[in-house]
Amino acid sequence: MENNEELFCIGCGSKIQSENKDELGYTPQSAIEKGLETDELYCQRCFRLRHYNEIADVSLTDDDFLRLLNQIGSSDALIVNVIDIFDFNGSIIPGLHRFVGDNEILLVGNKVDLLPKSVKRSKVKDWLRQEANKQGLRPVDVMLTSASKGYEVDELLDLINKYRKGRDVYVVGVTNVGKSTLINKIIQQQTGINELITTSRFPGTTLDKIEIPFDDDKNLIDTPGIIHNYQMAHFLKGKSLKFASPKKEIKPKVYQLNEGQTIFLGALARFDYISGGKTGVVAYLDNDLMLHRTKTENADKFYEKHAGGLLQPPYNDEMNDFPELVRFEFKITEKSDIVFSGLGWITVKENTIVAGWAPKGVSVVVRRAMV
Repeated sequence: MENNEELFCIGCGSKIQSENKDELGYTPQSAIEKGLETDELYCQRCFRLRHYNEIADVSLTDDDFLRLLNQIGSSDALIVNVIDIFDFNGSIIPGLHRFVGDNEILLVGNKVDLLPKSVKRSKVKDWLRQEANKQGLRPVDVMLTSASKGYEVDELLDLINKYRKGRDVYVVGVTNVGKSTLINKIIQQQTGINELITTSRFPGTTLDKIEIPFDDDKNLIDTPGIIHNYQMAHFLKGKSLKFASPKKEIKPKVYQLNEGQTIFLGALARFDYISGGKTGVVAYLDNDLMLHRTKTENADKFYEKHAGGLLQPPYNDEMNDFPELVRFEFKITEKSDIVFSGLGWITVKENTIVAGWAPKGVSVVVRRAMV
């Protein structure tokens, strides 16, 4: 900092400094100047904490995760579990039902704006409830929102107030489900935008939590995003990352396939149609992701030759660090989605055999069709 004026972070009170990244209060000089212009000066840590689902993940160890879940289970609270509708399987928290105790769960499906408008919202809610039941969750209610668009945030607040019955509310979710965006929308609705800067942290714990007070001395408690390592986003960087988190309504792409045909999803993943006669499949993926159809018998060589070039993303300079693709085969007995975790899905008809390929470490699963 060039002047002698002492500045303090409005998030945690630390003295702002731009010399040592490892010390409290560190903020880059450019951010200090911007913060002074807007009267919202945060240290880098608080800035990231405010935006930790979008800017910088808060990494929880397994022990931290268990401690957080046990703390929730021993509290008398309403649990608001935010999931990403576009990545349901990648955003469900394994074993959550074992830790919440007798606490009720309100399941919130975020990013509903990504689904085609032709999809009936009532059908999606029924689907979410049934899929949650398979995971052992029995939500007291299911709600659809779009945090980025502010869709039905008032209705969500009404539901929270209906079910919390004078209790604290814990908001839980994995990273990248848009939880912090949703919380910020709730804060705006509750208190007006100026109150965003007064959110406080629990001191003396390795878990960063943000408390937003209700009118009755209880709190809405935002918890750090839990990291799922098998999501596609963890293997992508730079401009490739946008394909794992679409921002616009998905336009489904329909393909008529013969047996022995393959669709490449850039170089990120691959879908093989093995048997079942001529059939139609529907791809629900980022609108800008390049899909390429070829014969399955030539697919291995095609990938080896064109990954990073004709098939992208990832791009040539990213392929060295990109894991090999691993194959998962499925025998389909009912209309189903083949889900590439964190990327999207391809809907296939019954009585077919298909295979999905994804980077080693990323899951490919089959589920009852959403649409």
